[in-house]
Amino acid sequence: MVNIGSVDRAARFVLGAVLLASPFLLTEMFAPLGAWRFLVAAVGLVLLGTAIFRICPAYMLFGIRTCATGRA
Repeated sequence: MVNIGSVDRAARFVLGAVLLASPFLLTEMFAPLGAWRFLVAAVGLVLLGTAIFRICPAYMLFGIRTCATGRA
């Protein structure tokens, strides 16, 4: 059921943390976006969630796996 590999997971975790925190820490930069800054935070939250659970619904839809399959 897992379809996210280690490198993909680390990248999602880092990018998710940055996107989640940025609108709240860099308010001057995100102020022109208005309420759209919460969308940036939501995308970060989704990336963190997929990194934690190692399951990406979009990957399932397209049949993509970035982790080892365990086949010899």
